[in-house]
Amino acid sequence: MGAVMGTFSSLQTKQRRPSKDKIEDELEMTTVCHRPEGLEQLEAQTNFTKRELQVLYRGFKNECPSGVVNEETFKQIYAQFFPHGDASMYAHYLFNAFDTAQNGSVKFEDFVMALSILLRGTVHEKLRWTFNLYDINKDGYINKEEMMDIVKAIYDMMGKYTYPVLKEDAPRQHVEVFFQKMDKNKDGVVTLDEFIESCQEDDNIMRSLQLFENVM
Repeated sequence: MGAVMGTFSSLQTKQRRPSKDKIEDELEMTTVCHRPEGLEQLEAQTNFTKRELQVLYRGFKNECPSGVVNEETFKQIYAQFFPHGDASMYAHYLFNAFDTAQNGSVKFEDFVMALSILLRGTVHEKLRWTFNLYDINKDGYINKEEMMDIVKAIYDMMGKYTYPVLKEDAPRQHVEVFFQKMDKNKDGVVTLDEFIESCQEDDNIMRSLQLFENVM
């Protein structure tokens, strides 16, 4: 997946290869234990072209020859991108958000559907996905403890070289300010509607909660 993460950011600049490679691309998909859905179906379900899906799949397969990735492998891959911090907890929460079936593994379809939202989805789609990331226990609400867990994981992941002057209680202060803004009816939890409304009316919340930057 490291290869994938390095690949999807430059998808638009990739040159098209000769069409004869399409046969090779399709044949490659039979060599793994889990074969993803047909590219035509994934193209219809995502905001990627078939060619882009082929590039993404090749990178995914290079990192995950079995066609699926478990949480431990996901953490190992993700840690490579944040060598100065501890990315394990954030990777855990991110993995759970990708693992929509909650069966302990992420298939190519899961991965590419999430990428489609995060890279090319509407603002509303991105916010819904991020709400699901913060809703750790998947009960449809974000409480202060869940927000604290995610924000602390982000601080730990970015590491001391990124945030050299922050105090130990910085994550909690961060959460107190933004939870107060989001919990509009003051009932102790943030609903999806409150989350979307708060993020759309306050650019600082979007930036500070790492909604669209550093989520991948």
